[in-house]
Amino acid sequence: MALNYDGLKFASAHGEPWPFSALAGKVVLIVNTASYCGFTPQYSGLEVLHQQYHDMGFRVLAFPCDQFGQQEPGTDADIVSFCQSQYQVQFPIHQKVQVNGDNCHPLYEQLKKQAPGLMGSERIKWNFTKFLVDRNGDVRKRFAPFTSPQALESMVRTLLHEGQVSS
Repeated sequence: MALNYDGLKFASAHGEPWPFSALAGKVVLIVNTASYCGFTPQYSGLEVLHQQYHDMGFRVLAFPCDQFGQQEPGTDADIVSFCQSQYQVQFPIHQKVQVNGDNCHPLYEQLKKQAPGLMGSERIKWNFTKFLVDRNGDVRKRFAPFTSPQALESMVRTLLHEGQVSS
C-alpha cells in the first residue's frame, strides 16, 4: 500500500510549505532526527547518500523530533544551523514533528502502519528510525536507529534501478 501524499502537509525548517508531490517517482529515506543523540553522527552518512544518489532520484528527508530524551530542544533555525555547520547537511530539514502520541504527524501515522517495528509495534522507539520508500510510495522497510545509513546503500541502489527500462 502506497503512502497517501494527498493532503499531507508539512513545512521546511524555514517555515515554507513543502509539497509531498515533490516526492512522486522518487526513492525516499525518511528519518526522525535529533541534534544531541548518540546517533547524531549519522547525519554524515545521510549526507553521503544524499550526495551520491540525489541525481538518480533519491531523497533524504529529516524530521527533527524532541520526543526522546529531549535531545532536540532547539528552534527549527537552530537545528538547520547545527546540521549545516557540524555535518554540512544539504538535504531538507523540516520543522520539528511528533512521531508518536496524540499529535503524531500524519506522515508518521502512515509510515508506522505500513512498516511496524519489532513484534508489530507501531511506536517509534528512538531518534534516527528510518523508513525507506520506493518510487511508487510503498514503504519497503523500517530500520532501527542503530542501522547506519551506509548499511542502506545497496537497498537504495536496488530501489533506484527498479522499474527502469534499460536501453
